[in-house]
Amino acid sequence: MTIPRGAIFGFLGPNGAGKTTSVKLLLGLAKPTSGSAEILGQPIGERSSRRRVGYLPELFRYQPWLTAREVLLLHCELAGIDRAAWSREIENALAVVGLSDRGSSRVATFSKGMQQRLGLGVALLGDPELVLLDEPTSALDPVGRHDVREIIRALRDRGVTVFLNSHLLSEVEQVCDRVAVVDRGKVIAEGTLDELLHTDTVRIRATDLPRDARTQLAGFGAIDMDGEWLVARGLNGDRVPDLVASIVRLGGRVHAVEPRHETLEDRFLQLLAGD
Repeated sequence: MTIPRGAIFGFLGPNGAGKTTSVKLLLGLAKPTSGSAEILGQPIGERSSRRRVGYLPELFRYQPWLTAREVLLLHCELAGIDRAAWSREIENALAVVGLSDRGSSRVATFSKGMQQRLGLGVALLGDPELVLLDEPTSALDPVGRHDVREIIRALRDRGVTVFLNSHLLSEVEQVCDRVAVVDRGKVIAEGTLDELLHTDTVRIRATDLPRDARTQLAGFGAIDMDGEWLVARGLNGDRVPDLVASIVRLGGRVHAVEPRHETLEDRFLQLLAGD
C-alpha cells in the first residue's frame, strides 16, 4: 500500500480488520513481527520522521482540570517544539479548529465534539507533514463534521498528507482522494473513488420477465435482479435504450429507468462479500 504525498487517504475496513494496528505500526507504537514499511521516506519508528507526524487517536482523554491552552502547551513541550514558538502554535491550532474563544475554558466544560476539536488541534501542533486521524468525526454533529471536513481539505491545500481512518463512509467519500479497503489484515482494494466505484449503473423496474431473463440479457454486462428491479453495472449510457428494448422483446413491462451512482458503502459491502 502506497500513499502519495499531499493526498487525503481513506483507510477502511470492518471491526477487527487491522486498521488501528496498522496505524500503531506506522507510528512506531507497535513493532511488526515481519514485513517492512516507510513513513515520510524513512523506516517506521525513526524519531526524525515521527517529529513530522501529527496523530489523533480514536480514544483520548485530556486532564479535565486543564484549560485548552494548557493542554496544547503541554503537548508543545512533549513534542519538543521551540519554546519561542509555543504561543504562535497554540493560537494557530485553536483558530484552525474553531476554539479561539474557548482557549481559557477547562476541558471539563467541553462537550465531546469540542474535545474532539481540541484533539485535532493537538495533532496539528508543529506544522506536521503527515496527519493520522483515527475516527476524527465520530463524536461530532453534522455541523461539526462539516467543519472537520473543511479543516482536512485545508490541510491538503497546504500540502499536508492526511491518513483518515473512519467507519463513516459518507464522510470518507466526500473528502478522500484515494482509499484502501482492508479485511483480516489484507488490502482487498485500493485506488481513487472513480476507480473503485461503478459510476455507469442503471436500475430498471420491470415486470412479466421470463425466469431466464438474466441469462438472456448477459450481453449487457453484470446484471443483478432484486425483486422487480434489474440492476446493470458498467453499462455505457448509450446502451440503456438497447437494454430497455431487449427487456420489452422478452415480454417485460418497463415501469421505471433510474441512473444510479454507486456509493462507497455499496462498494464496501460488495468487497467484503467477496464480489
